[in-house]
Amino acid sequence: MECLWMVGFLVLLQVWDFGLVGATGKKWKKIKENISEGVKAYVPCNPVNCSCHLSVLQQDLGPFEGGISEEFMATTVQRGVGTHYQIIGHKLYREHNCMFPARCSGVEHFILEVIDRLPDLEMVVNVRDYPQVPTWVQPTLPVFSFSKTADYQDIMYPAWTFWEGGPAVWPIYPTGLGRWDLMIDDLQKSAAQWPWKKKESKGFFRGSRTSPERDPLILLSREAPELVDAEYTKNQAWKSERDTLGKPPAKEIPLVDHCKYKYLFNFRGVAASFRFKHLFLCGSLVFHVGDEWQEFFYPQLKPWVHYIPIKQDLSDVRELLQFVKENDAIVQEIAARGKQFILNHLKMEDISCYWERLLTEFGQLLTYKPKRRSSYNQIIHRHRKTEL
Repeated sequence: MECLWMVGFLVLLQVWDFGLVGATGKKWKKIKENISEGVKAYVPCNPVNCSCHLSVLQQDLGPFEGGISEEFMATTVQRGVGTHYQIIGHKLYREHNCMFPARCSGVEHFILEVIDRLPDLEMVVNVRDYPQVPTWVQPTLPVFSFSKTADYQDIMYPAWTFWEGGPAVWPIYPTGLGRWDLMIDDLQKSAAQWPWKKKESKGFFRGSRTSPERDPLILLSREAPELVDAEYTKNQAWKSERDTLGKPPAKEIPLVDHCKYKYLFNFRGVAASFRFKHLFLCGSLVFHVGDEWQEFFYPQLKPWVHYIPIKQDLSDVRELLQFVKENDAIVQEIAARGKQFILNHLKMEDISCYWERLLTEFGQLLTYKPKRRSSYNQIIHRHRKTEL
C-alpha cells in the first residue's frame, strides 16, 4: 500500500513540476522539492517481526556489545535511576518500590506477555518522564527509558502508555489516554466519519502550556483564526489566566474530535509527546514541531513523507499553514502515508514484538546468570478493565 501511494504521489508531483498549476507553483517550489526528495529517498519498512524498528534497537544496545558484567549491573541498580526487574525461570520479579505504579504496571503487561520466551536477565527500567544516562557519563549505564534526545544513551523501550499509566486529562481521560489497541479502533471510526473532504481546512491544537514554545501557535490562532484553532487548556500547575496567556483555559477536546480538522499539531511535552502516534490515525496531516525528542518508533517516520516538520521556534508555521491550504492534494497524500505507517508498523503486536526482541538481545549481553533477590516480589499478570 505504501508503494502504491508513493507512485501516485510522484505522478502528481510531476504535474506540478511541469507548471500546470500556474504561478502559485513557483511560490512553493522549495517545499515541494522537500516533499519530492523525501518520497523518492524513502524506503518502506519491512513489517515482518517488527523489523521496521530494528535499527533503533541495535543502535541503543551498541554501547554494550562488549558485555554487561554482574558488577556493572549492580552499580547501575545502586544508582537508583530506575526500577530493578529480574526475569528468572520465566517469572518476573521486581523491587518493592516503583515511583509510578501505573507506569510500572504498563511495562509489566508487555514483559509478562512474552516472558515464556525470554532468557534469564535483569534490567533497570526508568519510568520517569526524563532519560537518565547523559552521553558524558562513562561508562554508559544500561538503563531503559521510553524517550530520549541525542544527548542521552538510554535504551528506548515502548512506553507504558501503550497499555496504561498515561497522563490523566480531566475530565475526558481521568485514567490516561487508555489502551492503544482500543484507541486505534476509536480513532479509525472517527476518521471514517471525517473523510478528507469533510474535514475543516485549518490547523488545530488543544493542550496545556507544558512549555512556552507553544505560545506562538496560540498567539497566531488569535491573530489568524482562519488558519489555526489553538488554545491552552488547564493542567495541574494552572493558577490563573496568566498560565493560559491571559485568557480563560479552553475546554478539553477528546482525540476522536480532533479528526474533524485537516491539520493537527504535535509538540513535545516534558519529553516526547504521547499524542503523536494518535494524531496520524485521524487521517489528518500531522505538523510535528521540533525533532529533538524521540521514541523508539520515531526514526522510521520521515519528515515530508509522513508528516510536515515545523521549526521549534515556529518561525515557519504561518508559511506552512498557507502551503497546506493551497496544496490540498499533495498534503492529503502525506496524511495518508502517515496513517498507513502507524497502522502497518505500530500495531499492538508490533509493541509486544519489540519488547521481546529488545529483552532477548539485552539478555544475551549479560555475561553472568542473574540470581534472584529474595526480597523481590513476583509480578503476576492481572486482568483489569481499562477505561478510555
